[in-house]
Amino acid sequence: MGSPKASAATLPLILDIDDFKGDFSFDALFGNLVNELLPSFQEHDADGADGGGGQDALPNGTMRGLQGTATPMFPAVEDLLALFKDSCKELVDLRQQIDGRLQNLKKEVEVQDAKHRQTLAELEKGVDGLHQSFQRLDSRISSVGQTAAKIGDHLQSADSQRKTASQTIELIKYLMEFNSSPGDLMELSPLFSDDSRVAEAASIAQKLRSFAEEDVGTHGINMPSAVGAANASRGLEVAVGNLQDYCNELENRLLSRFDAASQRRELSTMAECAKILSQFNRGTSAMQHYVASRPMFIDVEVMNTDINLVLGDQGLQAGPSNIARGLSTLYKEITDTVRKEAATIMAVFPSPNDVMSILVQRVLEQRVSTILDRLLEKPSLVNLPPVSQGGLLLYLRIFAVAYEKTEDLAKELQSVGCGDLDAEGLTESLFLPHKDEYPEYEQASLQQLYQLKMEELRAEAQQQSESTGTISRSKAAISPSVSQQISVTIVTEFVRWNEEAISRCTLFSSQPTTLAGNVRSVFACLLGQVSQYLTEGLERARESLNEAAALRDRFVIGASVSRRVAAAAASAAEAAAAAGESSFRSFMIAVQRCASSVAILQQYFSNTISRLLPPDAHAASLEEMGTAVSSVEGAAQKGLQQCIETVMAEVERLLSAEQKTTDYRTPDDGNAPDHRPTNACIRVVAYLSRVLESAFSALEGLNKQSFLTDLGNRLHKGLINHWQKFTFSASGGLRLKRDITEYGEFVRSFNAPSIDENFELLGIVANVFIVAPESLASLFEGTPSIRKDALRFIQLRDDFKTAKISSMLNSFKTDS
Repeated sequence: MGSPKASAATLPLILDIDDFKGDFSFDALFGNLVNELLPSFQEHDADGADGGGGQDALPNGTMRGLQGTATPMFPAVEDLLALFKDSCKELVDLRQQIDGRLQNLKKEVEVQDAKHRQTLAELEKGVDGLHQSFQRLDSRISSVGQTAAKIGDHLQSADSQRKTASQTIELIKYLMEFNSSPGDLMELSPLFSDDSRVAEAASIAQKLRSFAEEDVGTHGINMPSAVGAANASRGLEVAVGNLQDYCNELENRLLSRFDAASQRRELSTMAECAKILSQFNRGTSAMQHYVASRPMFIDVEVMNTDINLVLGDQGLQAGPSNIARGLSTLYKEITDTVRKEAATIMAVFPSPNDVMSILVQRVLEQRVSTILDRLLEKPSLVNLPPVSQGGLLLYLRIFAVAYEKTEDLAKELQSVGCGDLDAEGLTESLFLPHKDEYPEYEQASLQQLYQLKMEELRAEAQQQSESTGTISRSKAAISPSVSQQISVTIVTEFVRWNEEAISRCTLFSSQPTTLAGNVRSVFACLLGQVSQYLTEGLERARESLNEAAALRDRFVIGASVSRRVAAAAASAAEAAAAAGESSFRSFMIAVQRCASSVAILQQYFSNTISRLLPPDAHAASLEEMGTAVSSVEGAAQKGLQQCIETVMAEVERLLSAEQKTTDYRTPDDGNAPDHRPTNACIRVVAYLSRVLESAFSALEGLNKQSFLTDLGNRLHKGLINHWQKFTFSASGGLRLKRDITEYGEFVRSFNAPSIDENFELLGIVANVFIVAPESLASLFEGTPSIRKDALRFIQLRDDFKTAKISSMLNSFKTDS
């Protein structure tokens, strides 16, 4: 292996500035420097590895051989160091060269920059000069443009003035022609007589007329006297008159041409005439003339056909349903006609909405109003129409049908188109004379229906009374009068009438306040009808109770009569009792039907009336209904008290007839005492069970509780008074107690605790007949509440005197 210097000499070092241009890589540069030296080092290193079994590595990077000599690990290290040093020197040289070049370039850049700055300054001066030049040019152009515009305006104004002057000269010439003499239209220019220039003539005539009328009006205001005004406007007044005559003649001529074209259905000619006529009073005359010439307004047969279609041969007696069908057919035909006319109007008139407004208004005010006048003949409230001819109800039903159908027509016409016309508002005005007095007619109709129904009921009652005329006089003498029973069906009919009336109120009353007032007045009619009908029905039922009471009083006889008379009187009393029982049942049925009727009334108010009323009106109507129901309840309460009187009268009769003195004073014959109720008790309980069956089914709630409580108290009192007439033995006391038990079991069905308690105490009181005299004290001590009644009953003991119970009573009273 050679020395390091020799090795370095054999490795040329080439560094060029181009090596640092482009994509410079230090790794590539370093590789290019050492690649020529490292291969020899690698070969030398490989040889040392093959024979390195006797070598050891030293810490300084050399290898120790077998003989102990040191060999370098990198033999080319010296060459590499020399190479790196030379490379560093060359790099320094290159940097110096580059720095020199940079300095030169910097100087050149500074020189060029100075030149560039100088050039920019010179360019800025030139640009400023150009900008100023352009500003002067723009100002000059603007000035020239304004001058040209002013010249154009002057030219246009001059041309306009020239045209105006020309037109004014032309108009003055025409005005002088109209100023010739009053009524002379023969010397006018051909323009005013040429049919092909009618539009131009109409325009000029309107301008002349406007100018002349304005001139006459101005001078008439400014001149201090009428003479001065006449002198100032002399001639123009003649022109105004002639122009008016000419415009009238031209308008008539155009209308004639329009009519002729209308008959031939030449829509283009009609449109041309309508356009020209629009210059005369905005075409109002043409519009009105067209509408007035429609066949449905000028043909009398059309009106007759309308009336015949709606009313037919029967007139108003055809009935609301037939009239409704007729109106539907007629109004459909009117709508179709208006729709066809609308198509023509849209094609002909320059202002079709104005024409449609006139057409629809004429339809409603003439054609529809005519048929309504025939339908709605307002009847008199003083002399009501007879019910046989429909009465007021027929008028109201036809009114409702006509109103509803006509409102539908107005909506259809509004949808077809009627310009600015409020078709629905105009339709409403057609019915105002009828709607203003509608509430009075509705109330009068309800009253008429009620009176008719009452007359029918009275006729039925009379017929029923006459049909019973074959009854024998003796039997008729003990029968209550035939009376008409209350019917829930009739009350339902009242409600149905009212419901129909309320539907009309809703139809006719668009404002909530008006609706509330009408509904209240109509519902008040129902309250009056139901209250009167039910009250009168209850009064009739009470009359039957009164007649039965009169029959009972009629057959009351004294004690000293013959057996035959007594038997006849007893038979008559039985018949009177049967009449009383029948009247009782009839009244209970009447009360039951009253309750059902009131329930129907209240349900109707809840379902229908209350929904239509505001809170204040609702409260007022509710109070009115309460007042009406209270009057019915008052009549019912009076009748129920009479029913109690009827029942108690029969109870007293049965007790008087059936109760024997031996019932409570049985002889001590050694036989076992009779523990059955007495016959009088059995008869009374049977009667009460039978007669009160209708009361249990008819009465409800508080009415039932009150009635049964009152009856129980009366029964309790009546029995005590009845037993005060008898004397009781000990066995009789047992039988009395059995009767009290029977009565107590019956009144338990009343569900009245106070009545049950009264009869329980009465059963205890009966013990005063059963216990021994010496045990009476203990009886009072056990139940002190019975002392008063017990003291009264003790005196009825058959041993009251013999057992000296009177002295005992004195001791009882002293102790108490």
